[in-house]
Amino acid sequence: MSTDTERYTTGSNFDDFLEEEGILYEAEAAAMKKAIAFQIEKAMKEQHLSKTEMAKRMRTSRAAIDRLIDPESTSITFLTIAKAAAALGMRFHFTLNDTPARG
Repeated sequence: MSTDTERYTTGSNFDDFLEEEGILYEAEAAAMKKAIAFQIEKAMKEQHLSKTEMAKRMRTSRAAIDRLIDPESTSITFLTIAKAAAALGMRFHFTLNDTPARG
């Protein structure tokens, strides 16, 4: 009989653990949002761009910018990300890969 520790350390990886717990897709989405928030905030700092100026460029509110760069806020649309990228002189590019879906 194997223990829970053995089950997760023998022949499995972290994705397997997340899948078994039923939170793989949520974890992947949260990681992507954190990466996007980090990149946007970094570009804003490099360009010495305030949240207020960013909001003006995007024609949105400062509260929307706060949500955009908040790594914990996952309720952000592709349109908002694309607008943020354009405001920073960048383009938003999204790709799906051929890795088979789990579950």
